[in-house]
Amino acid sequence: MASTDALPVIKVLFTLHPGMDSLDFIGPLEVLSQAKHNPNDDSTKAFSTTFVSATELTTTAQGAGFRAHMDFKEAYARLPEFDILVIPGGGVDAILKTKSEPLGLIKAWSDLQKKDPKKERTLLSICTGSLFLAQQGILSGLSATTHPDAYAKFEKISSEIAQRDLAERCDLIEERYVVNNLRFDLGDEEQVNPYVRRRSDAKPPPMKRKGSNAW
Repeated sequence: MASTDALPVIKVLFTLHPGMDSLDFIGPLEVLSQAKHNPNDDSTKAFSTTFVSATELTTTAQGAGFRAHMDFKEAYARLPEFDILVIPGGGVDAILKTKSEPLGLIKAWSDLQKKDPKKERTLLSICTGSLFLAQQGILSGLSATTHPDAYAKFEKISSEIAQRDLAERCDLIEERYVVNNLRFDLGDEEQVNPYVRRRSDAKPPPMKRKGSNAW
């Protein structure tokens, strides 16, 4: 963690891979890039972001192109500098089949934390990016979730890795336990939906949010 004028700056490393989902990258990037210690002072940004990829230009599943700041060789060398590693999902099949990056970097990040536990580090996967973590045994004995379309694949990977490493399986949390996106569950009759709070139910909150919260 770096600091500017006594304000901490959290260093974030995003991995990029061919066929990844654009939103899995852009969403977290937008949130982190807008976070500030002082909302009215652009010089107090809370995060600095860096992108790593096997090639200079990475094309997503939606056809967008993102330029990396460094390759994986440099990322391995500089890994101790970073506080958060972000793993976007999408395009997972090719990565899992070829055992290519970011799988190696994920394992190196985990090993680094075991070697140097004094520093607080965070590993954040987005959507099907959790399959990469499962493949590397990072989620063994833990609870995790992924995109509903990838549940079966996630379970298969978790089972295989548990046998390989003689470890506990990862407990898959499905949508019946997690509200992924409430606005799609409201139904047609909002007046009788228990999720909808009416003006008569309670005072409006001091700050309203657009959209919905998701796990």
